[in-house]
Parts: sequence; structure tokens; C-alpha cells
Amino acid sequence: MPQTPHIEKHFTGSEAVRDIVIGMSDGLTVPFALAAGLSGIANSTAIVITGGLAEIAAGSIAMGLGGYLAARSDVEHYASERETERREVETIPAKEKEEVEQLLLAYGLEKEQSILVTDALSQRPEAWIDFMMRFELGLEKPDPKRALTSALTIGSSYIAGGLIPLAPYILIHTAGTALGFSVVFTLVALLIFGYVKGRFTGARPLRSALQTALIGGLAAAAAFGLAKLISR
Repeated sequence: MPQTPHIEKHFTGSEAVRDIVIGMSDGLTVPFALAAGLSGIANSTAIVITGGLAEIAAGSIAMGLGGYLAARSDVEHYASERETERREVETIPAKEKEEVEQLLLAYGLEKEQSILVTDALSQRPEAWIDFMMRFELGLEKPDPKRALTSALTIGSSYIAGGLIPLAPYILIHTAGTALGFSVVFTLVALLIFGYVKGRFTGARPLRSALQTALIGGLAAAAAFGLAKLISR
């Protein structure tokens, strides 16, 4: 009887999704909180728009730069650790073989099997180093080109998220009315974003949506209340 070929499907865009989540979540909550806070002390939408756009510009640059530096740090850390492993393989191969054997034994291989695998790896230095990097240190080789991609993804996601709570103030000239629409727009966006994030990350989508909306709503409420308190 013919069997249907087994095809494994795994999600491979975790890094891009992580960058979008970082940028979008902050972009939705921080400008939202700022706009709500400014609405508590100013009746002019122009002030809210100016402050919001300035925050979005500064925030997107800061978040993008942070993503770039983090990605570059990953690359440099991996290169440094790999060079250390290379020196150890060259200078203390017996010790490194012992470490490989212990790792294999931890995975359930018999002593004889672990010795055979270790001897085979020792004949291929690069594969040996790759093995130690992955299974001893738990490090995957990062893409050296990802730093710029990460920066652009986080920054653009921050801008996209930040424009949502600010849009009502651009379209409506009364700060109080615009605030109401901003609350609705942003909470709906937070719910949708949280749901989609949950679908991609494996979390419960509905729970993720409610948590994201709750955090964003609390941030805006705190900023609005603080601004009201200070303006008295």
C-alpha cells in the first residue's frame, strides 16, 4: 500500500516576527500613551500631532539602532566563541573529545557509540567546531546581514504602529473627540496585533490579544491620568 510522503513544516521566520513584535508593540503603546497624556493637558490637536510625530521619529530611530546593535553583538559574540573553540580543538584536543563524549552520553548514546562519533568528528575539525558551538554552547550562526534588516524591520514596524493612535488627531481637530477615536482605533489594533502575534508565536491567540490590549490600555490610562494630575 503506497504511503503518503511525510513532509515536515516548520515556521522559519521567527527572527523577522520577533523584530515586528518588538517594533509594533512599542509603536502602538508608547505614542498612544503620549497622545493620551498630551490630550489631558492640551486642547490643541496640533500639540498632540507634533509631540506624537517627534516621538515616533525618535522612537523608531532608537529602536532600530537597538536592533542593529543587538544583531551585530550576536555576530561578534558568535565569532569570538567560535575562535575560542577553534583554539581549544587545536591545543587541547583530548579535553575537547572528552567534552563531546559527555554530550553524546547525555543524549543517551552508549560509551562505545560516543567514542566512535567523537573519533569521526575529530577527523573533520570544522564539523567538530560546529558541533561544539551548537551542542555545548547552544549557539546558532547568525546571519551577518541581519543587523540592517533587523533595524529596518523594527523601525518601520514602530512607525506603522505609532501612526495608528495618532491618525485621529490628524483627521479630527478636537483633541477630546480625537482621543476617543484614538482609544478605539488603538485598542482594536492591539487586539488584532496580539491575536496575530499569538498565531505566529504559538501562544493562545485570544489570550495574547487580550494581554496586548490590556497592557496598551493601562499604559495610556496611566499617562492620561498623570498628565491630568500634573496639570491641576
